[in-house]
This record gives sequence, structure tokens and C-alpha cells, in this order.
Amino acid sequence: VQLQASGGGLAQAGGSLRLSCAASGDTSRAYYMAWFRQVSGKERIIVAGINWSGHRADYAESVKGRFTISRDNAKNTVYLEMTSLKPEDTAVYYCAASLSLSSGVATSRSYNFWGQGTEVTVSS
Repeated sequence: VQLQASGGGLAQAGGSLRLSCAASGDTSRAYYMAWFRQVSGKERIIVAGINWSGHRADYAESVKGRFTISRDNAKNTVYLEMTSLKPEDTAVYYCAASLSLSSGVATSRSYNFWGQGTEVTVSS
């Protein structure tokens, strides 16, 4: 599976951005999809994840109530709607796909495929 993330950019604090992650290749399997983010010099951390049906979503505490993850399986695309952005949301955002979540939702090693990252900068 190849993942292509897009939608990053510059936003002001309090503003909104929507990230997209388009999957191609073998999209026939039921992948759990997630967004991680990483600040230079720090580890990559989970932001949100969503199961195949879209009925279960998981969020990091820091983004609950502000970010919404969704997916459109017909379009092989996962979205991350980010609202009420804060400067601390500034990071490179990565989408990822997991077949089995063998080490749990929040652990990057659970994920088999990664997108290239899209940069989000939030100014105060």
C-alpha cells in the first residue's frame, strides 16, 4: 500500500486545516488508519486513528474535541479535520496503515505502511 498525505500548510491559532491521506495499491484489506505527528528531534506520536468501518475512532488527549478523523473507503482516503489549532500542533503529520495493531494503536511499530508526511505550522 502506498500512502500520500496532503493538506498541510500554514494556519493561524484558532484556525482550521484538513489533511488527506490517499491510499493506492492493495487497498482491499481492512486497514486501521491513523495520523501521527512529529516535531524535529522528538518521537513520532499518535494523533488519531480509525478502524475499517469508521465506527471507532481514537484520539490523543491533546486533540480531543478539536480534531476529527474520518475515512471514505470508496475513495481510499482518510481525513483529519483540525480545528481550533494551537501553536503546539505544529509538526509534520504522517498517515499510517496497520493490518493488525500488534503493539497497540499508539505504537508506531504497529503500522505497516507510512505516508511521506505533510507539514503543519500554526502561528500564534
